[in-house]
Amino acid sequence: MSNDLLSDKVVLITGASSGIGAAAARVFAQEGAKVVLAARREERLAALVAELRDKGADAAYVVTDVTVAQDVSRAVDFAVSTYGRLDSAFNNAGLGGDRTPMHLMGDDVYDTLMDVNVRSVWNCLRYEIAAMLTTGGGSIVNNSSVAGLVAIPAAAPYIASKHAVVGLTRAAADEYAGQGIRVNAVAPGTTRSEITADWFGRNPGLEEMVNSRTPQGRTAEPEEIAAAAAWLLSDRCPFLTGTVVPVDGGFINQ
Repeated sequence: MSNDLLSDKVVLITGASSGIGAAAARVFAQEGAKVVLAARREERLAALVAELRDKGADAAYVVTDVTVAQDVSRAVDFAVSTYGRLDSAFNNAGLGGDRTPMHLMGDDVYDTLMDVNVRSVWNCLRYEIAAMLTTGGGSIVNNSSVAGLVAIPAAAPYIASKHAVVGLTRAAADEYAGQGIRVNAVAPGTTRSEITADWFGRNPGLEEMVNSRTPQGRTAEPEEIAAAAAWLLSDRCPFLTGTVVPVDGGFINQ
């Protein structure tokens, strides 16, 4: 019997072309999963799938805009038609936001963040759960944020969107626990990615401020978040559902 966390599991990963999503593809594949990568940037997806296959992993990709329900439906159908089932999903796609006081924040910022961070999870949960119900269950992890558990300055729409991800996680966990589907979330602290690099670049001093409030005093690597998601998706924690796991170096304890 394999000791890999995700041995032979079929896992769909959204936002898989960079950052935590790309790290998850590598970590999940190392843990024995068959990975289906979904994102909008086909060139990056193709390169990552080629990299994984070169290392002996079973991987495929499907170009997907997770804010569009039909795209998500097609991605789930692709996973099922390619591998016969969908065991697990990591709903990772998301967007950061500008640091602007609430009374100066434009409606367009709010609308975009809600669409990318919340509607995407809503779309994914519905189609993933429907597929998992046909095979007797599965496991889902949503990517929220420490901003889904506490407030940070001048980021109200982002905070609201990540709190909504926590709400959807708990609602789905409660509704489908009796049908063999576990739904949990990770809540990363500051994590190295293109999104945070852009955010920090536009907000000088932000990374230092956040790290100064983090007991471990540093920014996380994306592989550290992916490792937590892999454990939550695995069969090692069968009685764990509706939980939000902070992967934040102790940030929310402050």
